[in-house]
Amino acid sequence: MKTILHFTILRSPFKYMALLIFMGLASGQDLKAQSNYKLNAAKENLIRVSGKSNVHDWAMTANNPTCEADFGPLAGNENVPKTLSSLSFSVNAKSLKSEHSSMDTRTYKVIKADEHPKISFKLSYAVITPISRGKFSVKATGTLSIAGVSKMITMQVNSTVNPDQSITCTGTQRVKLTDYSIQPPSFMLGAMKVGDELSINYNLTFKN
Repeated sequence: MKTILHFTILRSPFKYMALLIFMGLASGQDLKAQSNYKLNAAKENLIRVSGKSNVHDWAMTANNPTCEADFGPLAGNENVPKTLSSLSFSVNAKSLKSEHSSMDTRTYKVIKADEHPKISFKLSYAVITPISRGKFSVKATGTLSIAGVSKMITMQVNSTVNPDQSITCTGTQRVKLTDYSIQPPSFMLGAMKVGDELSINYNLTFKN
């Protein structure tokens, strides 16, 4: 009986140590699997803001946004990330350009670009849904800040894992200027009046 007890006491510490080592390795693998992705400078990362007026449609583009995201490991038969734990995005308001400099100047004034030089989005939480191999959708909820006003929004993002393991995200988000305390501007001495609703289109490619 003593021999059995003595053997059990000796064996337990080794089992405990083995369990700790296994847990440590698993934890390290999980941390390693969390990958920080940044925009791929070799790709055209485009933001396009468009809307309507009583005269014609209009659009402004910016191609130098800043964005980082933490995707989980690619997994499953679909080979897509399990999670998106963080994402932050910003673009300089004055990097938005149209075909008319006078419109740009008026727009910067309306969105208070001197006081609030960046338009930004910060993720609160996200849900990833696999679609097919290498393709998935992201339901991303977070805070969009324009002209010093922040609002919670939810975006539906279409995403693709490319052959080089980079990830391309595309989508369109509709917002109302008045939700951000912006009065829709007018141009040409009031002859052209911009509508309240606009669309933000994005095409971003991330690499780790």
